[in-house]
Amino acid sequence: MSTTLTHEEVGRLAERVDDAQRRAHAIAKLTDEFPLMTVADGYAVQGDLRRRRIARGARLVGWKVGLTSKAKMQQMGVHEPSIGFLMDDMARPENSAIDTSELVHPRVECEVAFVTKRLLRGPGCTMQQVLDATDFVLAAVEIIDSRYAGFKFDLPSVIADNGSSARFVGGGRARYAGELDLRTLGVVMEKNGEIVAMGAAAAVLGHPAEAIAMLVNLLGTQDQELPAGSFVMSGGITEAIHVKPGDNVVARFQELGSVSMRFI
Repeated sequence: MSTTLTHEEVGRLAERVDDAQRRAHAIAKLTDEFPLMTVADGYAVQGDLRRRRIARGARLVGWKVGLTSKAKMQQMGVHEPSIGFLMDDMARPENSAIDTSELVHPRVECEVAFVTKRLLRGPGCTMQQVLDATDFVLAAVEIIDSRYAGFKFDLPSVIADNGSSARFVGGGRARYAGELDLRTLGVVMEKNGEIVAMGAAAAVLGHPAEAIAMLVNLLGTQDQELPAGSFVMSGGITEAIHVKPGDNVVARFQELGSVSMRFI
């Protein structure tokens, strides 16, 4: 993957995105200033952003795959999935109150999360290797929050913004992946008691474990690996649903129980 940004430009853009995330304000998408910016440039900015978070004391706990469903790609106008990192300070407990004043454009999506028991390394990682290395799967909701004005972005910009990741909630009932048909696993999202989205996990690249394999292989191109004990979100099964203060969200997963949260 080729890059167009200098080291100084990468640092400047990472600082811009970091400030937007920390102070919850919208910025113009990065390609407005750097129209030749590539996907590799986006990952360079994301890597700088991750190092800044770690330097401030946050701990890397896992990764996320984004834009994995056709619905999501069409909704956001992009053509391939992306990955982002998950820090311990992004996690929220089940049934918790999530403060929207810390967010710009909060939206929620249902995902199957994988917790690994063995290290995974690319290139060449397969879906079966992911399943063999998985300790268990569980229900999860990701609260995404693009920091770009009007929730408008392109692939290099969204990658630089860590795949719009903001918060995540895991819960329900953990299950061994081998006990389930993850392709047909159904989920229903309710907002304020009304069904707002539903789907099956096959919407995620045909099988959510395929998304994890893709993530591992992409990490391999960045000379990184997925450690044992990682928490990995496999991507939104449905389109992302807008939330605002006062909303209550419940994601009900077949076989995996439910995850709930409220927004204040």
